[in-house]
Amino acid sequence: MYKILIIEDNPDIVANIYAFFEPKGFELDNAHNGISGLTLAANNRYDVILLDVMLPGMDGTKLCKKLREELHNKTPVLMLTARDTILDKVAGFDSGADDYLVKPFSLIELESRIKALIRRHQDEHFEHSLAVGPLSLNANEHTIRREGTSLKLTPTGFKILETLMNASPRVVSKSELEEKVWGEDIPSSDALRTHMHSVRVQVDKPFARPMIMTMPGVGYQIVDPDKV
Repeated sequence: MYKILIIEDNPDIVANIYAFFEPKGFELDNAHNGISGLTLAANNRYDVILLDVMLPGMDGTKLCKKLREELHNKTPVLMLTARDTILDKVAGFDSGADDYLVKPFSLIELESRIKALIRRHQDEHFEHSLAVGPLSLNANEHTIRREGTSLKLTPTGFKILETLMNASPRVVSKSELEEKVWGEDIPSSDALRTHMHSVRVQVDKPFARPMIMTMPGVGYQIVDPDKV
């Protein structure tokens, strides 16, 4: 069965997660601070990591960045936090988190999110490369470059960009993009908007001309800036 790492300093939340998931056959590990959580994540294989943002020793955002950038760990990360503003979510996704669940949360919803993350992670076996103008995506190597510059995206951001590039120059509706990225387990209504912001920060912000276009009321489109 699936193995979950819980990095959370609230003993009641940890106890509730254990009580819900262990009878279902899940294998659980837990850490009560960021430093020990990072050590467990670095030295063991997990199917998903549940990560609190406000942790002693090292906060969840810094921990997630270290996992992605220093350890190159691609295990899906679901952030658990009481903070629910767009800026908080952007910070979480920018650090490398794949999903975001606001406390207090339903354990049934948590299970659904966990299974969706694991499915997406297992299904991401890309076999092609894509190019739109100066932007290229190598799906096998999980790399993205624009004008010779290497770009870094979260797994969810990568999937969004891949979907837009596959469809280019067609406009992809919001509902189609959500279905391609999350399947039937679509998260909160602003999740796509938050991830799109992070994708734009990488793909467009450092460059003179934008490639990702928003079509109000319709969806999103990625275009070759030389053909606009």
